[in-house]
Amino acid sequence: MQAGLLNTYRSPVQSRRSPAWLLSGILLAFYLLLYFTDALDPVARGLGLSDKWMLYGLLYTVAMIAGGAFFLRRHGNSRYQRIRTLVVVGVQIVFAFTLPIVMRVLGRQEYYFSYFWPLKIEYLYPSVILQQPFLIVLYSFLGSLVAFPLLGYFFGKRFYCSWICGCGGLANTAGDSFRHLSDKSPKAWRFEKVSIYSVLVVAVLSTVVVALNWAIGKDHPSFSAFAFDVQKWYGFVVGAFFAGVLGVGLYPLMGTRVWCRFACPMAAILGLVQKFGRFRITAKPDMCIACGNCSTYCEMGIDVRAYAMANLDVKRAACVGCGMCAHMCPRGVLKLENKPVRFRAGEPIRVYAVDL
Repeated sequence: MQAGLLNTYRSPVQSRRSPAWLLSGILLAFYLLLYFTDALDPVARGLGLSDKWMLYGLLYTVAMIAGGAFFLRRHGNSRYQRIRTLVVVGVQIVFAFTLPIVMRVLGRQEYYFSYFWPLKIEYLYPSVILQQPFLIVLYSFLGSLVAFPLLGYFFGKRFYCSWICGCGGLANTAGDSFRHLSDKSPKAWRFEKVSIYSVLVVAVLSTVVVALNWAIGKDHPSFSAFAFDVQKWYGFVVGAFFAGVLGVGLYPLMGTRVWCRFACPMAAILGLVQKFGRFRITAKPDMCIACGNCSTYCEMGIDVRAYAMANLDVKRAACVGCGMCAHMCPRGVLKLENKPVRFRAGEPIRVYAVDL
């Protein structure tokens, strides 16, 4: 029996009541202190850590470990969820926390091996990435521009967004109790499509501007000043405010994937690849009983039930392949698959309103 179906909205902190607003306020205050003040540096040094960012990395990792244990208590009866959770937590511990510290101890510039451009936008800034050893430079370029698009085509964006990325990892572990709060309305979907691709365009243009400044900035001081402003404001608005302050601070009010759904440029690129790739969530024909569990627990705000009732595969760019819709379905209607579309000769191609 799937856990959580009966008690999701009973807890005040899970149903946008006063405790949820209080928790959101605490999270927002913490991220504002983290990004825009030095108030946490004394706390970090008092704990024997070098700075506030190491403290944040420690808290983030502990939150994922504890949240992963809680998640597995509720949903560990699913093999897919067990493996996925263990992998994403393991990636956070090893590649996003331990290795950067080891590199710093060895006197090298830290590098987060589980983050790539454009999510970690500075990893294609020449002035940043070219300070790393050649193999890391190669790793960054091939991962961002070659390996990830190919993996997205064959496996969908889930290979990264639900199995590797720390943003998605925190959402699916410590934030899992809030996944049902994502807005499933058509209005939210329309806003999502505008916002996420707008951020992607800004990310690409910002990278180009910074790269040009690296190449010609010494001879053009005015352009260099402009490039510096672009880099600063992108980091402030997108990297700090959207990804951190709002991305996590709004968990108790808007669900756990606010950043991933509305602003993440990596999710935008992988979502476009996914639309033309092999990954889809298939629905057994005429089996859906319209219980709505799949839609309720979709953290990306997809009305999965509408697809299942229309006997359509779910192939939305937003889908991160977390698998919770299939896990929560009481009749086993949904299945995550990687397969090409095949049309039989003379078969009509049907288009439904849910896919427009």
